[in-house]
Amino acid sequence: MDSASAQCRAGRALIGWSQDQLAMAAKVAKATIASFEAGKRAPYDRTLLDLQAALEAAGIEFIPENGSGAGARLRKK
Repeated sequence: MDSASAQCRAGRALIGWSQDQLAMAAKVAKATIASFEAGKRAPYDRTLLDLQAALEAAGIEFIPENGSGAGARLRKK
Protein backbone atom coordinates (compact mmCIF):
# COMPACT_ATOMS: atom_id res chain seq x y z
CA MET A 1 0.00 0.00 0.00
CA ASP A 2 1.33 3.43 -0.92
CA SER A 3 1.87 5.64 2.12
CA ALA A 4 0.63 8.77 0.31
CA SER A 5 -2.75 7.20 -0.45
CA ALA A 6 -3.01 5.92 3.13
CA GLN A 7 -2.15 9.39 4.44
CA CYS A 8 -4.87 10.88 2.23
CA ARG A 9 -7.48 8.43 3.55
CA ALA A 10 -6.33 8.99 7.15
CA GLY A 11 -6.40 12.77 6.75
CA ARG A 12 -9.93 12.68 5.39
CA ALA A 13 -11.02 10.40 8.23
CA LEU A 14 -9.53 12.67 10.90
CA ILE A 15 -11.55 15.65 9.71
CA GLY A 16 -14.61 13.64 8.68
CA TRP A 17 -14.46 14.53 4.99
CA SER A 18 -15.88 12.44 2.19
CA GLN A 19 -14.08 12.09 -1.12
CA ASP A 20 -16.61 14.59 -2.50
CA GLN A 21 -15.65 17.17 0.12
CA LEU A 22 -11.94 16.74 -0.56
CA ALA A 23 -12.58 16.93 -4.30
CA MET A 24 -14.35 20.27 -3.88
CA ALA A 25 -11.71 21.69 -1.53
CA ALA A 26 -8.80 20.62 -3.74
CA LYS A 27 -10.57 21.27 -7.07
CA VAL A 28 -9.79 17.70 -8.13
CA ALA A 29 -12.15 15.14 -9.67
CA LYS A 30 -13.63 12.69 -7.16
CA ALA A 31 -12.71 9.82 -9.51
CA THR A 32 -9.05 10.86 -9.25
CA ILE A 33 -9.20 10.67 -5.45
CA ALA A 34 -11.03 7.33 -5.50
CA SER A 35 -8.47 5.80 -7.89
CA PHE A 36 -5.57 7.20 -5.87
CA GLU A 37 -6.88 6.00 -2.52
CA ALA A 38 -7.65 2.56 -3.96
CA GLY A 39 -4.08 2.30 -5.23
CA LYS A 40 -5.17 2.08 -8.86
CA ARG A 41 -3.14 5.03 -10.11
CA ALA A 42 -0.89 7.81 -8.91
CA PRO A 43 -2.07 11.36 -9.62
CA TYR A 44 0.13 13.99 -11.20
CA ASP A 45 2.49 15.76 -8.79
CA ARG A 46 0.42 18.96 -9.08
CA THR A 47 -2.72 17.04 -8.06
CA LEU A 48 -0.94 15.55 -5.04
CA LEU A 49 0.11 19.05 -3.99
CA ASP A 50 -3.50 20.28 -4.36
CA LEU A 51 -4.79 17.39 -2.20
CA GLN A 52 -2.09 18.03 0.41
CA ALA A 53 -2.81 21.77 0.50
CA ALA A 54 -6.55 21.23 0.96
CA LEU A 55 -6.05 18.75 3.80
CA GLU A 56 -3.43 20.93 5.49
CA ALA A 57 -5.74 23.97 5.25
CA ALA A 58 -8.39 21.87 7.03
CA GLY A 59 -6.02 21.11 9.91
CA ILE A 60 -4.13 17.98 8.89
CA GLU A 61 -0.41 17.65 9.50
CA PHE A 62 1.45 15.02 7.51
CA ILE A 63 4.14 13.02 9.28
CA PRO A 64 7.04 11.92 7.05
CA GLU A 65 8.48 8.43 7.01
CA ASN A 66 10.93 8.39 9.91
CA GLY A 67 11.46 4.72 10.61
CA SER A 68 8.12 4.34 12.33
CA GLY A 69 6.01 4.91 9.23
CA ALA A 70 4.41 7.89 7.57
CA GLY A 71 1.17 9.22 8.97
CA ALA A 72 -1.30 12.04 9.41
CA ARG A 73 -2.60 13.81 12.50
CA LEU A 74 -4.70 16.79 13.48
CA ARG A 75 -2.64 19.93 13.97
CA LYS A 76 -2.82 21.52 17.42
CA LYS A 77 -4.91 24.65 17.47
